[in-house]
Amino acid sequence: MLPDPDAAYLALKARDARFDGRLFVGVTSTGIYCRPVCRVRTPRRENCRFFASAAQAEAQAFRPCLKCRPEIAPGLSAMDSSAALADAAARAIEHGVHAGESVSIAAVAARLGVTDRHLRRIFTAAHGVGPQDYETTQRLLLAKRLLTDTDEPVAQVALASGFGSLRRFNAAFAQRYRMPPTRLRREGAAPRSGEPLRLAWRPPCDVTGLLRFHAQRALPGVEAVDGLVLRRTLRLPSPRGPVAGWLACRLVPERYELWLEPSPSLAPALGGLLERVRHAFDLDADPARIDPVLATLPQSSPPGLRLPGSFDGFETAVRVILGQQVTVKAARTLAQRLVAAFGTPVQTPFAGLDRLFPDAATLAAADPADIGRLGIVRQRVRALQALAAEVAAGRLDLHPGAPLQPTMDALRALPGVGEWTTQLIALRVLGWPDAFPATDIGLLNALQPALGARDATAATRLAEAWQPWRGYAVIALWQTLETPA
Repeated sequence: MLPDPDAAYLALKARDARFDGRLFVGVTSTGIYCRPVCRVRTPRRENCRFFASAAQAEAQAFRPCLKCRPEIAPGLSAMDSSAALADAAARAIEHGVHAGESVSIAAVAARLGVTDRHLRRIFTAAHGVGPQDYETTQRLLLAKRLLTDTDEPVAQVALASGFGSLRRFNAAFAQRYRMPPTRLRREGAAPRSGEPLRLAWRPPCDVTGLLRFHAQRALPGVEAVDGLVLRRTLRLPSPRGPVAGWLACRLVPERYELWLEPSPSLAPALGGLLERVRHAFDLDADPARIDPVLATLPQSSPPGLRLPGSFDGFETAVRVILGQQVTVKAARTLAQRLVAAFGTPVQTPFAGLDRLFPDAATLAAADPADIGRLGIVRQRVRALQALAAEVAAGRLDLHPGAPLQPTMDALRALPGVGEWTTQLIALRVLGWPDAFPATDIGLLNALQPALGARDATAATRLAEAWQPWRGYAVIALWQTLETPA
């Protein structure tokens, strides 16, 4: 929802980063729309038109600013939309666009259990534009980012952003932005060598807590945290087939930005990589909505707390299963053995980062006895291989754009996967901000002073006051423990 126009203009004048990604301003004198943090001279009030999304601005024939770059603004979190169903559809569309996949609105509706017509109606009511206009905006903003931040040929940009042909891409780009793609590069938007990709967040952000969480779980050979920088290896799907490489993420608190340096080998999958980085660092969170709820916790939490996500949904789900009934340290040790036995070597410029986490097909085909010899008990071997088989066969998607309830039901149906595991995967992989693993021992230890006992039922009752942000409450409570949960 938008603030009233006068309040929106005050936010624009103040360049208030809390409204970034929630407020866009179209300037009638230029035909351009901007983020509220744009550093150009503030336009006159009578020339401003305010929108809740980039898609709404483009539907009114405004084109994106080349300076503040609306494509790097924070997006929607899972609880942002007034209609949860419409928001789930928006996330599914965005995932398909960034993954380079075709997006069928009818298929999205079917996955969400509603008719195509009903989805279009509620989507338009919630987001101000229809789902196809929303999809086109996401594809064009991704294309603009690829044109600006990479030297990929225009034909490859068209393919990576989901256009079936270069002709269709050129036509859509020229219609929306009133210039051909090649002109965007000619007019100073070409990539500069060595410059990182920028991703914005809404302040405040608990950078210290976020990086501590990742550092405590960093898997040797795959991931490392050094100060404000996280580096890791990664394998990604792309329109050209699977690609592998490395990435380095530097958090820059004074600019409310994350600077991303990917290896050149990941360029064909840049859209999917950007989506995964946003999810891993929860860059789309809105602290103005979350912090007031966390203020009611028994222990204080830092402002701008983030819900750490995952770079690879399958990897994180495997590690959640390995963490059943053991400590974080023990689970990391088991995961390290799994990487040593089944991971693939990869070259990086960083000492100690030289392995890719094993993919689903590899673990599904492995001899169970070989996995068991790593110290993983039989029940968890069975759970890991059941999960891997479903993911490898394409029957189970593990990413924030996947439909929540059907995915959780599919997880519960796997052998050795109970409610604790399902809730943790929903929290870290599906990005569900209201996930609550009530039986988690770390959570119960943190709540014991308030409850007087380690009681999952009492914890669930207490947590009702923290809906729909119980997942953030879990992270906040874990932070109060001396030993990571």
